[in-house]
Amino acid sequence: MAKVTVRYWAAAKAAAGVAEETYEAATLAEALAAVRGRHSGELARVLLRCSFLVDGEPVGKRAHETVRLADGGTVEVLPPFAGG
Repeated sequence: MAKVTVRYWAAAKAAAGVAEETYEAATLAEALAAVRGRHSGELARVLLRCSFLVDGEPVGKRAHETVRLADGGTVEVLPPFAGG
């Protein structure tokens, strides 16, 4: 199990009420399940619209169960941004 930092941005940060948290998870899917377990409600809804970076690399359309997390790694939670 890897210990990772989950960083929230914009609407995700507002919904979580914190900028970042630490979780233990082997995959992105496990980390997101832990986030949903800790923060029910608005954050769970925001996550449905988010994209994710794992250690600076975009996850894209990869299945979250296949995205392995490294100990000491970072997951960035990026809601859609307005503007252009």
